[in-house]
Amino acid sequence: MVFFIVLYISLYLYGVRGEEDFYKTTVSRYDIEVKSLFKLNSRTLAATIIDVTFWDDLVEFTKTEDIKWYNKYISNEFESYDADFVGVYNLEGKQISKTISSKISGADFIPKSLLAALYKSKLKTFYVKIPEGVVEVYGATIHPSNDSKKNKTLPSGYFFIARLLDRSFFEGLGTISSSYVNLAPANYKITAQDDIITVGLELKDWNEKVVNKLIFKRPFNLNYSKTKEVLFVVVLASIVCILIFIYYTKKWVYNPIEQIRKILEIGDTNSINELKKFKGEFVTISDLFEENRNQRIQLEIAKLKAEESDNLKSSFLANLSHEIRTPMNAIIGYSDLLSDNGLDDKEKRKYLKIIKSSGTNLVAIIEDLIEMSKIDARQIAPNYKSLDLDKCINDLYNSIKITIPKEKNIEFYIVDNLEHLHTNILSDEIKLKQIIVNLVTNALKFTDEGFVSFGYTIYEEKGIIEFTVEDSGKGIDDNHLKVIFERFRRLEDNTSKETNGLGLGLCITKAYVEMLGGEIFVKSKIGFGSSFTFTLPLKLDAAIKESKENKLVKITRNVNGKTILIAEDNTINFLLLKKIVESKGHFVIRAINGHEAIALCVENLDIDLVFMDIKMPILNGFQSFEQIKALKPNLPVIAQTACSSFEDKEKIMQFGFSDYITKPFDKQKVYEVLDIAFNAESIDML
Repeated sequence: MVFFIVLYISLYLYGVRGEEDFYKTTVSRYDIEVKSLFKLNSRTLAATIIDVTFWDDLVEFTKTEDIKWYNKYISNEFESYDADFVGVYNLEGKQISKTISSKISGADFIPKSLLAALYKSKLKTFYVKIPEGVVEVYGATIHPSNDSKKNKTLPSGYFFIARLLDRSFFEGLGTISSSYVNLAPANYKITAQDDIITVGLELKDWNEKVVNKLIFKRPFNLNYSKTKEVLFVVVLASIVCILIFIYYTKKWVYNPIEQIRKILEIGDTNSINELKKFKGEFVTISDLFEENRNQRIQLEIAKLKAEESDNLKSSFLANLSHEIRTPMNAIIGYSDLLSDNGLDDKEKRKYLKIIKSSGTNLVAIIEDLIEMSKIDARQIAPNYKSLDLDKCINDLYNSIKITIPKEKNIEFYIVDNLEHLHTNILSDEIKLKQIIVNLVTNALKFTDEGFVSFGYTIYEEKGIIEFTVEDSGKGIDDNHLKVIFERFRRLEDNTSKETNGLGLGLCITKAYVEMLGGEIFVKSKIGFGSSFTFTLPLKLDAAIKESKENKLVKITRNVNGKTILIAEDNTINFLLLKKIVESKGHFVIRAINGHEAIALCVENLDIDLVFMDIKMPILNGFQSFEQIKALKPNLPVIAQTACSSFEDKEKIMQFGFSDYITKPFDKQKVYEVLDIAFNAESIDML
């Protein structure tokens, strides 16, 4: 009797201790969760101030104090900052301009004594108490866009962005944390409660002095009463039949309590499964533990995904902003310089060359984004055709070789393959070429001297073709090797030159390789170069290959003074193409939609060629092409399109167009398609 009373008391005290330990553990986890959510909630303002304070125009504003510029680019964008205050100060501490929401009065709450400390630290986050409540403030020094670490230039001024921690903020924070959130005085003491867990975050000013505390409260519903009742019943029953119930006490009480202890103390998942084997309330408790565990796992997964998504978004926006601003800065800047009447022809040609190069880089960035989005949406599928692999490799070599800068001392060559294919293979030629071009171009980019080579090896027994691109460049460290094929990753360090692009090239390359049924690998050593290897399935073309190939002989004829119809609804695009075509001595007429293009072809029998925009009102380019070809089957029709993907170009050519040009227009490409259409007739010779 005494033994079981002692046992009951011990088990009861054990349960109470377990309850206390679980309460402490829950409070600790709740504190970590609250800090993580509060930090995540503040990332928008942190990202905004980091982005804005690397702005050349803002640097200029601190000098000119042009209020019109401020209203246009800062004040008009105020709502997008998700803030209640934005202010710009000069180095003397004078407020140049500010924008506030209706939540905050017009008083200046930025302490002047802070500016000296901010001048050194570059970025500070602190809290200020004002009549309306507590304000969360982010302050940073202003620098040019080329000073990413704020160590090359002196600050030009200070930029502050703040938000009021009001009721809507507390309600939003309470929703995502399942808590009741409110402000408390700095000296507020948190006391433990049985049914509520409470944690607090200290809100400090710039001198690290606590201004207020942010208090989070959440119901704590752990109930040990059922367990205590079971123990009490066991003790009473044990008095009647001690010997019989000793066994069942151990089986039905001690063992499940032990499993609960393991679950609560160490989170043992096996104990949850063991707890399910017991009858009564322990099955329900095990289900609750399992549900709680699953919810915690899902919450952790969701949190990791949210953090990953946020990091990826931040990385994407930072890279996108930088890469687009770089060519745009050159285009706008040098376009502005061209307006100077004092420039000589040499300088103008130099500036125009820079503008064209920057425009080309901008188009490449946009094309990479479009290609990656199509890959993500699974809108791209391989198009297998017969391919002469040796000819493909030689063509790539010849086209890439002429692009290598002369200042680079690089030996560029094809690795000889002892075993050549005697028949064509089946593969997607466009994607295969793009894979090799991406890898070779990447190797050339990071190799200043030495060699870059590429080639292939046949493994018939394995049924694969292995392609290798090797260089003697800078090499890649182990940390980059782990993430080199992830999107928005670029190989940069403090000693290397700045590289262009969004970091999508290798990601697109890997997607293409896997799309064609292969795998890609990389080996590298710092200072010794890199080797990229990818495999593709070996699929031989069963069709008989002709021993003699048709050759083309060009016969020129007079091409001056042709009548050319340009079907284009955009006036700027029409005027540009018209100017290019007229520079070759041709006469141009215009159609602004597909229907008008058909009518002009019917009415004007002397039209010699048509430039057809694919996207036009009333009838698009494909529909107009069909009707024009039905009326004039021999009339050359050249497609013009803003879609530059390989699939779009292939669709155009398969539809029957004579050729195509892409926007933005390349003058030499336009001349080339005109020469092909007018300057030569092809005949077959064996």
